[in-house]
Amino acid sequence: MNLQLKGGLPFASVKVAYQGEVVEITDVLVDTGSGSTILSADIVDAIGITPLPEDILHIIRGVDGSEFVLSRCVDYLQVGDRRLSDFEIEVGGMDYGFEINGILGMDFLARTEAVINLRDMRIEFGKI
Repeated sequence: MNLQLKGGLPFASVKVAYQGEVVEITDVLVDTGSGSTILSADIVDAIGITPLPEDILHIIRGVDGSEFVLSRCVDYLQVGDRRLSDFEIEVGGMDYGFEINGILGMDFLARTEAVINLRDMRIEFGKI
């Protein structure tokens, strides 16, 4: 799958399914420095991922500060032709000062044995 370089950073598109609804999300940063995958609350709202009274908010910390997120298990998260079922994502505001709709983190990258080829701007996956 091809990556797009924006502002010197690699971005991909992902598909996420929740309770049978699917949305494709563009401008998702491929980030080996992030332990988890985080998606924009504004976008996943379209497939019914909204805060519930029983949700426990977590604080994640990064270079730019901290953010409150909630966790949700989705039907699947797919990048290119690689799909992980029953995958847990985090959902947050994604207000980082530049156009970003999500972060594809090491939880997905490691489980799919991702190989990020920056010379060819591609991401490929191992055989699982």
